[in-house]
Amino acid sequence: MSDERRFEIIRALSNNVVLANDVLTNKETILMGKGVGFGAKPNGLLAASDGRIEKTFTLESQQHLSQYQMLLDQIDPDVITISERIISMVSEELTPNLNEHIHLALPSHIEYALYRIRHDIAIENPFLWELQTLNPKEFEIAARAAELIAKSFGVEVPEDEIGFLTIHIQSAAAHVPVGNVVQYNHLLKDLVALIERRRGGPIPKESVDYLRLITHLRFAIERIRQGEHSPNPFRDKLKDMVPHEYSVAREAADLMEKKLNKPVTDDETAYIAMHLYRLFNKELD
Repeated sequence: MSDERRFEIIRALSNNVVLANDVLTNKETILMGKGVGFGAKPNGLLAASDGRIEKTFTLESQQHLSQYQMLLDQIDPDVITISERIISMVSEELTPNLNEHIHLALPSHIEYALYRIRHDIAIENPFLWELQTLNPKEFEIAARAAELIAKSFGVEVPEDEIGFLTIHIQSAAAHVPVGNVVQYNHLLKDLVALIERRRGGPIPKESVDYLRLITHLRFAIERIRQGEHSPNPFRDKLKDMVPHEYSVAREAADLMEKKLNKPVTDDETAYIAMHLYRLFNKELD
């Protein structure tokens, strides 16, 4: 055992989760696996080859590590275990490159969600349709995560909560803080509302036009956030060719500039105007 990687146990969080120190790297590491914490004693050693260890992860940020240690004292160990199972699902099925803050944010969210569910405190998710439509893979994983939570804690998880879980998955995968993901979804809704007002009527969410619109706006927000620029060869002509649509596109661009604190180019405004011309001058699908 002396020649193989070992972990020195700091504490068992549950029968399935152990906080340990990687002897080789001297970094605190979370070990997960069925029964790995059963009988584990502080200062005891576990070989990396121990068949009970199914997953390990290390929090590189010292701040995150300190926060995680505090979290362990405040949150039900079963919530930690379920959270890590969900994170494993996301890592395996979406991307292994997740923001490590999800190890803090997700258990905190699930703990509070369980409190709300058990006390019949309903919180509507205003972005449910958009989240499900624009993030189908994340939403599907979130739906299975909700099933896991429901089965583990004997509760019924509402669909709105699946939307909130989707936001956490989206945040971790995109390395964007949860608050920013919520902000972008608010902005998306505000942009749609602006366009519907200028169009003179609502766009049915079930229509192809609504899907096209929110998809275009979602990627526009992402391009602006990332500072990406794509030249539009029709930029200078569109102001005269489609003045109404360009005016609405400019309003939308001003709103994005205000909310994102980023400049919106005339090229991007022109692309929005082109999309609006198609939307404003056709029957809904």
